[in-house]
Amino acid sequence: MARKYSKGAGTDVKREMKKFKKGTLKSGKGGKGGTVTSRKQAIAIGLSEARKKGKKVPKKRAT
Repeated sequence: MARKYSKGAGTDVKREMKKFKKGTLKSGKGGKGGTVTSRKQAIAIGLSEARKKGKKVPKKRAT
């Protein structure tokens, strides 16, 4: 079975989770949205960063 996410994408999420746990992860454009308070939001930011860099990440789910 193929990997859904690249190893590089996992690294990006890991980096954002460290920032989240440290309490320094900010949301919004330029970090003006305030401090991130949920794990899901931190993961979403990490995946978004990976997408911007062109790493292998599945498309966003339509809700």
